[in-house]
Amino acid sequence: MKSKYNSAGRLFLIFSFICAVLSGTAVAQPGGHLLVLRSANFGWNVGFDLQVDGRPVANVVQGRYYHAWVPAGEHVLTIRKLPRTGVSGPTSTTVNVQPGGTYVYTAMWDSDFVFASGQPPRTSQGNKRRARQKRVREGSVRP
Repeated sequence: MKSKYNSAGRLFLIFSFICAVLSGTAVAQPGGHLLVLRSANFGWNVGFDLQVDGRPVANVVQGRYYHAWVPAGEHVLTIRKLPRTGVSGPTSTTVNVQPGGTYVYTAMWDSDFVFASGQPPRTSQGNKRRARQKRVREGSVRP
């Protein structure tokens, strides 16, 4: 009887160890920061449903936004107006996430259609380059 409990305990420990290793691997993968905002004139009684790669991730209403870290690579953002009225269908945008990049999109709507307008990504390397260019303009370092 004791060996049955002992083997079950070992199996549980092995399973726990494998889960810990796999979760550590997922965290270690580099990715980028995705931020989806609502435009100021989006409407007080209108929201949007956001999907990343076909998986629902958020329903964004007035005063809210979505942000998350996503793995590097190509992702599809799909936005659909809530409540679903009229002929409005989903619109999709593709984003190619680079490690360390920040990707900002603003959800807007026009004529019953919702779409995402993006800004160029900001990376830590880009921030360093802009800071150096600023110091060169100020004359504190040589070009």
